[in-house]
Order: sequence, then C-alpha cells, then structure tokens
Amino acid sequence: MNTQIASRQRGFTLLELMIAVAIVGILAAIALPSYRNYILRGQIVDATNGLSALRANMERYFQDNRAYPAAGAATTPCPAAATPQVIGSFNLSCTSDTAANTFTLKAVGSGPTAGFTYTVNQDGTQSSTVTGHSGWNGCTAAWVTKAGQC
Repeated sequence: MNTQIASRQRGFTLLELMIAVAIVGILAAIALPSYRNYILRGQIVDATNGLSALRANMERYFQDNRAYPAAGAATTPCPAAATPQVIGSFNLSCTSDTAANTFTLKAVGSGPTAGFTYTVNQDGTQSSTVTGHSGWNGCTAAWVTKAGQC
C-alpha cells in the first residue's frame, strides 16, 4: 500500500506544468524587448564614436587647409558617399559644400540598426532619425542613444 502512494506522487500535474510555462512566457515577454534595446544601445556607440572621430579629423584638416572640402593636393578625411566608411553596422559618409565651407557627416544603420541615422555638421549640431523601432524617437538637437530619449 505504501508503494502505491509513493508512485502517485511522482512527476508534475498538468496544472503545475502550465503555471511554470506561463511564468516563463511572462518573463520572456518582459526580458526580450529589454535585451534588444540593450544590444541596440551597444551598437549605436559605433555610430556616435565614429562620427565624433571623423568630425575631429575634419576639424584638424580645416586647421591645416582652411577649408573642409579637398584643397589642392591635400586629401580630405571625408569618406565619399559612393564608398562610405563602415564602422560596426553603420555606414559613415560625408558631404561638403565648397562655397559655404561646410560639411555634414552621416551614419546610417544597417542590419539590426537599420532605421537609425545620425548626423553632425561643422558647428557640432547633432541630430538623430529613428524609424521602425518602437519606443525609440528621433531628435533634432542630439544623438539618441537609448529608447525614450530626446
């Protein structure tokens, strides 16, 4: 008689199993979007660091040549739009205006960062455009580096 009671108490009931699955599902529904945002934030650093470094190179070039576009034999650090510089999952490109002596640097995301575009100009004015990522907003006055920012 004791062996019959012991054999009935082994294993899980269907209700216990369904509760465990529901708890795992709720935790996954909360954790997955947070993890995705965490990964995006790590990849966005590539764009902001790349643009900052490229802007510093453009300023050094300007100090030496008194112009942002290519001057004489000097080669500008500005990557052409046809052959963008790739940093992480971002393509960095540059446009410069000879008459106005200005430049605009742009980082356009691809792959998991598709929809993210960051820009900075010779005055240091930063802007962000974000499309297709819920919770992320664009900003005309700063680089957005986390969801809900600006």
